[in-house]
Amino acid sequence: MVEKNLTVGLVYGGKSGEHEVSLQTAFAVMNAFDFRKYNIIPFYITKQGEWRKGEVLGAPFDAAEELRLESASGGTKAAMDSLFARLYGESAGPDIMFPLLHGTFGEDGTIQGLFEMADMPYVGAGVLASAAGMDKGVMKKLFAQAGLPQVEYCYFHHAQWESGRQGLVQEMEDKLGYPCFVKPANLGSSVGISKARNREELEQAVEYAFRYDIKVIVEEFVDAREIEVSVLGNEEPVASVPGEIVSSAEYYDYAAKYTDGQSEMRIPAPIDEEMADQIREAALQAFRAIEGCGITRADFFLRKSDGKFLINEVNTMPGFTPYSMYPLLWRETGLSYAELLDRMISLGLERYERRSRLNYENS
Repeated sequence: MVEKNLTVGLVYGGKSGEHEVSLQTAFAVMNAFDFRKYNIIPFYITKQGEWRKGEVLGAPFDAAEELRLESASGGTKAAMDSLFARLYGESAGPDIMFPLLHGTFGEDGTIQGLFEMADMPYVGAGVLASAAGMDKGVMKKLFAQAGLPQVEYCYFHHAQWESGRQGLVQEMEDKLGYPCFVKPANLGSSVGISKARNREELEQAVEYAFRYDIKVIVEEFVDAREIEVSVLGNEEPVASVPGEIVSSAEYYDYAAKYTDGQSEMRIPAPIDEEMADQIREAALQAFRAIEGCGITRADFFLRKSDGKFLINEVNTMPGFTPYSMYPLLWRETGLSYAELLDRMISLGLERYERRSRLNYENS
């Protein structure tokens, strides 16, 4: 008996400042699937939030295909009906959803909640881990609770900034000093980040960050190496070898990550075995601190002054092209790109099956 191919719904694009990064990830993943094992249905979300459904693909996805996706008849409602076809007893719906969305409205728990409400299996972190992993302020509170060392920071809302700007500026100067880094609390890929060297630049950086989010986080500067670790698993996660990012810019900004092609990845990171083991264990601690499942990339600073590590953040849907750090770390650890995709899908199905056995009735 020939087993039926698993049908995977790939969701990409999105209403986010990381839309273009999501496209890069999606094209890479689509081209890497083994079509002897999987059928693929692409779901493209425009920057305006419109859903567009493509045809089932039986061959590797070409980047030009994105231009040929057409809105389903009836618009977004019909696309959503197709997306959640199993709710209506149809057989053509996806067996599992694979969100390849970065940033807001995709990596922050919103689409994960949609899948949960629709009783759809999906790849990657759940609602709680996605939301906590996206909000840098909440994330840092969880890291502190877990006893993980991290940089000093300040965290505030737009309303607080409007009503108490001078007090917040004074607090940041006293606590963090200059230079410092200003970031939107809920965004990744270094979008909206600035380095402030004085009060004028600090105020400008905060205003710029508020273009992307209603909450801002400001962190102290540390002269450090940047080390990253990939984590994979559900209840029993495992960590990859560490890798090091050597940025082509003053800091690892959007251009250094995605456009200038000059940043260097050192895999494995040139650090001693004891430090590598400590950072790998800290990555697992961070994964557990946010109640992670599926995948996460944990990012660290290795301070040059004393050789101590500090956790920076985690990313629950890291960049996922074959040349991104997350899959490259697993390749070095012994897991190929295609095998990694298989494992991620298996973890999503495993988590769904386990949760499906829970009792939701008071009996």
